Amino acid sequence: MVTQLAEALEVSLDYLVGSTDILLDKNIVAKILDIQKLKENDRQHVFALLDAFLKQTKLQSIL
Repeated sequence: MVTQLAEALEVSLDYLVGSTDILLDKNIVAKILDIQKLKENDRQHVFALLDAFLKQTKLQSIL
């Protein structure tokens, strides 16, 4: 029943019971699931690109 409530509210069980304050965006979760379905080599490329972007963004926020 709790799972159904979380699904109806479109939140995770952790969020529902207060174990986390992070609310995950459904679009982001869907993209992560799509990435998991990729071949290992393609996943590595996606993560390398994502890592580079995140590092650049963090560096820009520092400067």
